[in-house]
Amino acid sequence: MSGAATLGAGDMPVAASAPREEKASLTAWLGVAAGSLGSLMATLDISIVNSSLPTIQGEIGASASEGTWVATAYLVAEIIVIPLTGWLERVFGLRRFLMIAAILFTAFSIMCGMATDLNTMIIGRIGQGFTGGAMIPTAMTIIATRLPPSQQPIGTAMFGATVILGPVLGPLLGGWLTENLSWHYAFFINVPVGALLLALLFFGLPDEKMNLDELKSADWLGIIGMSLGLGGLTVVLEDGHKEQWFDSALIWQLTILTIVGFAMMAVGQFTAKKPVIKLALLRNREFAAVSVMVLILGAVLYSTSYDIPQFLAAIADYNALQAGQVVFLSGVPSLLMMPLVPLLMRSLDIRVAVALGFGLMAFSSIWDAALTAQTSGADFTESQLMRGVGQILGFMFLNQAAISAVKMDEAGDASGLFNAARNLGGSISLALLATVQDTRWEYHRWTLHSNLQANDPAAQGWLASLTEQFGGGTEGLAAAYRMIDATITREALVMAFNDEFWILAIGTLLVTPLVLFLKPLPKGQVNMAMH
Repeated sequence: MSGAATLGAGDMPVAASAPREEKASLTAWLGVAAGSLGSLMATLDISIVNSSLPTIQGEIGASASEGTWVATAYLVAEIIVIPLTGWLERVFGLRRFLMIAAILFTAFSIMCGMATDLNTMIIGRIGQGFTGGAMIPTAMTIIATRLPPSQQPIGTAMFGATVILGPVLGPLLGGWLTENLSWHYAFFINVPVGALLLALLFFGLPDEKMNLDELKSADWLGIIGMSLGLGGLTVVLEDGHKEQWFDSALIWQLTILTIVGFAMMAVGQFTAKKPVIKLALLRNREFAAVSVMVLILGAVLYSTSYDIPQFLAAIADYNALQAGQVVFLSGVPSLLMMPLVPLLMRSLDIRVAVALGFGLMAFSSIWDAALTAQTSGADFTESQLMRGVGQILGFMFLNQAAISAVKMDEAGDASGLFNAARNLGGSISLALLATVQDTRWEYHRWTLHSNLQANDPAAQGWLASLTEQFGGGTEGLAAAYRMIDATITREALVMAFNDEFWILAIGTLLVTPLVLFLKPLPKGQVNMAMH
């Protein structure tokens, strides 16, 4: 907003009249550095396990579908805590709240690094998500309150770079650590970073008194309901296929829990003085359109950074570092374009920019829906670069549309919904695509086997050739059968990955017409990012 500071999730409006010329002190910049570092650590840890996940799964005894929980658990916890950060700031004071979050985040990182089973890993990741999620919206609070308006764009650029860099740098850094040290260090690296963050927070932010009275007026019904609803929904989506959906008593119980949770949150909308999430904002058509679009953007962002390393590990035999390098490609356009974003916002119609961004994301998914068993990392170069351009256009302009669609005193609530929608899209898509992969892999495998007729001359010739290749006789025939089954299994998995990319492409194209609900930004208006 012109001449106004942007808000973090749940923040009160920060008055800013005529731009002041004074410069921030060194202490203030230390606070901004702390906010940016905390945001980088939190966003990076969303995806740092993606490229090393096959290695982690093997060591903690988790299947591929169970392994998605290592990523999903973090996102679900973040979704829950992001709308609560404004309230938690008021309860504990910003510095105290962030220092507690940094200490606990580091402790949960150690827990993940020492995990030897899936349950311990998931508990640690949930803890990381709760504490790391608090650092993302509060980074904008620091910029808005510690810097004068004339210097806020610098702080915003620092913060924007961390938000874009984190998810794409994560797989690369995690891969390098896994290949050169071990996967444990993808979590242990947070120990020195956490220590530095604590020092910056201590010296860069002023101490504030706690306001424990806020605990009495909190929307506890909404807080508990949101936790139950989002948590139950994600588990149902994640484990529904494995549990045979509603043939399972567990799925029924979790579905009921989800419905009860969302009902509690709905009641809180009418009974609480300040609901945990102001869902009434969704009555605004423009903001509702932004929320749906950022939901899909989050799905594409997190699903592709998960699926590509999984494909390269399973099909192309890439190690964690090689897969991370491929994922990082999508971050290159984002980093190069970041300095140009203010200029683009002044010169490019928001509807054109978002439509172009979503079109590029859809086309990149269509490009990746033609994978074969011979596909390597180099084949993802064009699609990853396109995806990177699409994500920066879509994300930054939707950011602007969201905060422009609401009143000044609703910007904090809008920020909470915007961030929650982005992470919810990632969480739901990771859960759904894990189910899609299992279902479509089984379907394609059965289809390929059924089409391979025993009396087909081509099939008989293939079997005879393989049998001879493996030395003939009974042992050679058995080895040939195993080879054929392995080939079919691999081809079926490739086809399942293609189906996933088609789903992402279709989902992106379906929501693109929502750009028609967006309104042009006021002339000359370049709001600070609301990540």
